Amino acid sequence: MDISVVIPLLNEEESLQELHDWIAKVMQSNRYLYELIFIDDGSTDTSWEVIEQLSSKNKAVKGIRFQKNYGKSQALDAGFGLAQGRVVITMDADLQDSPDEIPELYKLIIEDNFDLISGWKKKRYDNIVTKNIPSKLFNWAARKTSGLKLHDFNCGLKAYKNEVVKAVKVSGEMHRYIPVLAKNEGFNHIGEKIVQHQARKYGVTKFGIDRFVNGFLDLITISFLSKFGKRPMHFFGLWGSLMFIFGFCAAFFIGAMKLYRLSAGIKTILVTSNPWFYIALTSMILGTLLFLAGFLGELIIKSNPQQKHYSIKEKLNF
Repeated sequence: MDISVVIPLLNEEESLQELHDWIAKVMQSNRYLYELIFIDDGSTDTSWEVIEQLSSKNKAVKGIRFQKNYGKSQALDAGFGLAQGRVVITMDADLQDSPDEIPELYKLIIEDNFDLISGWKKKRYDNIVTKNIPSKLFNWAARKTSGLKLHDFNCGLKAYKNEVVKAVKVSGEMHRYIPVLAKNEGFNHIGEKIVQHQARKYGVTKFGIDRFVNGFLDLITISFLSKFGKRPMHFFGLWGSLMFIFGFCAAFFIGAMKLYRLSAGIKTILVTSNPWFYIALTSMILGTLLFLAGFLGELIIKSNPQQKHYSIKEKLNF
């Protein structure tokens, strides 16, 4: 198997036939042995029926149908788990990604030995205010945080070595940060290719402005996980210990000064009347809680299996 094309979708019934024909044409003209995996993420239209029709005519077409809408990350994770191709290519189902890019992406992975190639939609046909400007800010923040010099983290058109998609675990809304996840797993040969972007031909976008708020929150999460995901005690334990030591020293100083003043016959106030007593007490409590959070995090990592956060209702041609 040369190529696995993984396509998550939600209510894209109008575009699926055209997308399939386009991909099949590219594959046949380049003599690739391929599979086309559609993941129906809980569509409420006839998308699954279209996939069934396509799979009955073309055995290279495979389908995964979710029980309900779980999200793009979960759809990609399901497709990655079943992909067999040496190169795995992801794209969106709305015809905004061009299948004509597939041969060049394939060559970059096979001939130039890249682990991952991320598409860059340099010229976009989206709304400038609601998509382009927020996207530029988001990508700037992602570059600064991750250290990866990519211009378009959220581009759906990407190519991977098969071993990369088997190593990364995509959950929540982390599909935006698959290059970062791959880097965290030790795949450092990551490149970028300018790809053609096309205006949406059918339907409407399934993502609202909230995706940018969620994107920045996920960016904070991925930044933390990149450094401390496998060792939470190194973060929580360190800050917890520092806060506890500060509180303990402050409490010890308050007690020592109280005893000194009493022994010297100097008039003094009650310990509980000293505001530093409450600062010290709060610091020790917070320090203890942070230390416990790190300890519990370590226990969760050791005991928690990698569970799938989605339910597959049906499969085709697997």
